[in-house]
Amino acid sequence: MITMRQHAISLIAVFLALALGLFLGSGFIGDRVNALTGTDRDKIGKLQDERDDLSAQVNASDSFTSAIAGRLTKDVLKGQSVLVVTSPDAADGDVTALKGMLNDAGAAFAGQIALTTSFIRDENASKLRTIVDQSIPTGAQLRVEFTDSGSRTGDLLGVSLLHRAGQRPASDADRRTVLDTLRGGGFIEYAEGTVKPADLVLVVTGGEMGRDSGAQGQLVGRLAATMAMRGQGGALVGRTGSAEGGSPIGVIRSDPALGNAISTVDNVDRETGRLTTILALGEELSGRSGAFGTGPGATAITVGAEPAK
Repeated sequence: MITMRQHAISLIAVFLALALGLFLGSGFIGDRVNALTGTDRDKIGKLQDERDDLSAQVNASDSFTSAIAGRLTKDVLKGQSVLVVTSPDAADGDVTALKGMLNDAGAAFAGQIALTTSFIRDENASKLRTIVDQSIPTGAQLRVEFTDSGSRTGDLLGVSLLHRAGQRPASDADRRTVLDTLRGGGFIEYAEGTVKPADLVLVVTGGEMGRDSGAQGQLVGRLAATMAMRGQGGALVGRTGSAEGGSPIGVIRSDPALGNAISTVDNVDRETGRLTTILALGEELSGRSGAFGTGPGATAITVGAEPAK
């Protein structure tokens, strides 16, 4: 028997396909309309009308998704705590919307940590590794296979702030030491006394990174994956374009070891992407990671939809 959730996900997948067609069609029309006349212009006019109809349907899909999201995600994260981590280019609107949806899904908010621009600068990598190595909680060990600064920072934050079911979280003193040291080095920001132990991590990034972004994508992507490994799981989400090239989601999807550690969603600027984020975190609790959205490397448009072809 098909459930309401499965039916809704199928409808969302159809709307996303329409959105992709709208995007491709608008580019086709815009590139060619100025060079055509007569009958060809009439044909283009009809295509533009079809594009406008598709645009209306896409807007309707966002409204539909927003209206039904609460029903689809009700209690999906009940009893779970989620820590939110943001990269410097994360959009405030995305973060605010996702935090609201986490609450609607029954999750407890474990605080928010903002990565600073100092964290993503290549020239600070050595300083960051030194701070990390000096801040490891007593009795804890970081994974020896992770030697880059992004992975080691993520592993440190993970061992200090996240925990798996049945495991005791790090002590309050160790957690404060790690957070204070990284903040003192200028690498993170957070509101004093607001960060608590968490089961899951949600890392929010921006869109596509340019060629001059250096190792930013590597730093954020690897931090997200290694953090998630220490808890019940996590999701790395970004705006349209965030799966391109060396952007964080692109980094994760190009490395199977990282892709199996954390779910990715590449269209969090759309209502469907935000809904998918919550559903993906729910899947993480069962040990299932996925690559969702419409960008390169996505295997399905949303949780429960047919695999991408």
